[in-house]
Amino acid sequence: MLERLAALSAAIAIAAGAFGAHRLTGKEAEWLRTGGLYQLVHAVAVLALARHVALGPLWTLFAGATLFAATLYAMAFGAPRWLGAITPIGGALMILGWLLLAWRLR
Repeated sequence: MLERLAALSAAIAIAAGAFGAHRLTGKEAEWLRTGGLYQLVHAVAVLALARHVALGPLWTLFAGATLFAATLYAMAFGAPRWLGAITPIGGALMILGWLLLAWRLR
């Protein structure tokens, strides 16, 4: 299931980045570019590691990237700017996921 979600996540990231590159300008385009980059990198990492490591760190990476990107995407499409206060929670989850992965890979 996680692998399927990660593949879907990669598709969304590419679509968001493309939309930002061709349809938006300014801060909104930057939010889509940043969200897309982080989401894509983490989707690929989850796919690459899914059969080799425990799922806990991978779910944390996936959840963090999803939250991070989703808040940026939402703001790019007109959602309230206070969502930007939630974005760092996604970033913290990504960092935690990588730390958990490092600990598990001993």
